This record gives sequence, C-alpha cells and structure tokens, in this order.
Amino acid sequence: MEGETAVITLDMLRQLILALPTTEETTSWGAVSFKVNGKAMLFWNPTHDCPVFKVPFEERDHLIEMEPDTFFTTDHHRPYPMVLAHPDRLDIEWARENLTRVWRAQAKKAVVKAWDSGR
Repeated sequence: MEGETAVITLDMLRQLILALPTTEETTSWGAVSFKVNGKAMLFWNPTHDCPVFKVPFEERDHLIEMEPDTFFTTDHHRPYPMVLAHPDRLDIEWARENLTRVWRAQAKKAVVKAWDSGR
C-alpha cells in the first residue's frame, strides 16, 4: 500500500465518513456503525478494536492474501462481503477510497450527483 500509515482511530474514520453528505453515525449490535441511506458503510468491531469495511468477496480475499498483516476476517464475518483491518497497519487513503466508493454505491443518486457537481 502506498501512503502513510499511522494508527487509524475511530475518530479519523468518523471524520472521513461524516464529511460525505447524508451519512450518519448509529449503532449496530451495540457497536458504533455508520450508514448512508439506511445502509451500513462501516462498523467498528469492539472485540478486535478495529474497523470492518464493506468490500466484495473477491477483493476481501485478495486483500487478505496480499496484506495479511493489515487485513483479516473472522468466522463471524467470513460469510459477509466485509474485511477487518488492523488500525496500526491501515493506510488512510485506502480507507478514504473504500468509504467513498461504498458511499457512492449506497447514497441516493441525486445526492451523489449534487456532491460531484459541487466538487
């Protein structure tokens, strides 16, 4: 991964997500999560104290294979298109790109269009 790695905190991810229009912080199963248009974008896993990102299965498997020190899964998460990331190994630019991509896929099209036209 290119870019700088530092310990990625929940507050850093919160800033990235809430900067995107119509996103909200919620809780899921007693843990912090973020949604757009009623759909989850990211969870914070309190057991592993790490973020859980939405990614397609193929991408998840590739990430885990290529960067096993950064990305992993658990028996609980394996059936879902998600990957966990160690906060001290995660690249913030990768996180930003992932969150923006998920937001674009899940936000209302008019919101995405308005955001794009304002950039």
